[in-house]
Amino acid sequence: MSALAESSATAASGSAGTHRIASPARSDDGLSAAAWHSLSVTADIATIEAEWRGLEAQALVTPYQAYGWVRPFVETVGAAQRMVFRHAVLRDASGAALAILPLVITRRNGIRFAEFVGGKHANYHMGIYAPGFAAALDAEAIRRMLAEIGAAIGGLDAFIFVNQPTQWQGIANPLAGLAAGPSPSGAYKLALEPGDGEGSLRRSMSSHAHKKLKNKRNRFATFGPSEVLRARAPGEIARVIDAFLRQKAARFAMMGVPDPFALPAVRRFLEQGAQGTADRPPVLELYSLDVGGQSVATYVGAVQAGRFSGMATSFAMDSEVAKTSPGEILLIELIKLKCREGITIFDLGVGEARYKTTICNERDDLVDSFLPLTAKGHAFAWFSRAKREAKRRIKASPVALKLAHRVSGWLNRGRGRTSDD
Repeated sequence: MSALAESSATAASGSAGTHRIASPARSDDGLSAAAWHSLSVTADIATIEAEWRGLEAQALVTPYQAYGWVRPFVETVGAAQRMVFRHAVLRDASGAALAILPLVITRRNGIRFAEFVGGKHANYHMGIYAPGFAAALDAEAIRRMLAEIGAAIGGLDAFIFVNQPTQWQGIANPLAGLAAGPSPSGAYKLALEPGDGEGSLRRSMSSHAHKKLKNKRNRFATFGPSEVLRARAPGEIARVIDAFLRQKAARFAMMGVPDPFALPAVRRFLEQGAQGTADRPPVLELYSLDVGGQSVATYVGAVQAGRFSGMATSFAMDSEVAKTSPGEILLIELIKLKCREGITIFDLGVGEARYKTTICNERDDLVDSFLPLTAKGHAFAWFSRAKREAKRRIKASPVALKLAHRVSGWLNRGRGRTSDD
């Protein structure tokens, strides 16, 4: 049995071991067949921690592929939902990591496909690439890379990669070159001037928006002294998570849709991700805007390489303070705080919202890729692509989007009644 075949058979059986294959040095036409020397696939993220952290220190990596984000997700949400993980590592001839693709293997309707770790909890989906390696990859090399990864994992029908940034840190995202088209939504961001929060906001926000914000802040001040708390100690982390989950639950109940934060594993993910180690700060940061010792708004963000990425926000809907937009006030205070800390980019994640367009003056363009490996994979990739394109068209039409929200609400209320019966 060849090394490649042995790797594929072992991976398909569900083994959690590490499977290695060597890439061919040259192709039939005499050209370089790969920009990497070897590939390994492992299910155990702990075994590649040193390589992962070493690569991300100088690589193209979003906060959602940082080791400090992925490992807590794998050990909490992933474990609770019995997700199957495969982390592909490409190395050069000296054994140094060139790229890592953190993948989750999903089975749906008889189709087995790979996607990036994180799902809807991650705004950006991307691999981790050494900058020079990313710049050297062309479309042919990318297809060969994915074919080798698919063979090493074994039994895959397709790769489904959504919400991929077209570029990161000024360098093109390699997999974006194979994109089928734009994602349904973009991601909003704001470039920060270190030490100048007011200037950063003046540059991005209109005078009308500033005036409205000032009026909200004046009304907010009438409720008494307030403070922004960053949760660091275990007791603070627990209190902010309590407030966040309570506020989110109320919000989703009002909307009549399932609460994606209700799973106990999500709480464990937030707790684990927000706790750093003796020598490393946490990737997740939790904040609360308090009035009279009570949280009126919360914010969850992830930090990586001078960038703060907003993951989720909430506010207390059952309070009079809610009329003053405490979530927006907290966001403005965080932008100022991050300016003081030297953060250069603040993003608000994927999806459309009025507050995002009010505060941000730039976007990250996102794309989707659907790459079949089998005949079944071709059909599934076509269906997935059509579904995402329909979603994009609906989001581009205010009338269609409003109708879709109504239909979604009706369907979810119907499910709730059926469940109660």
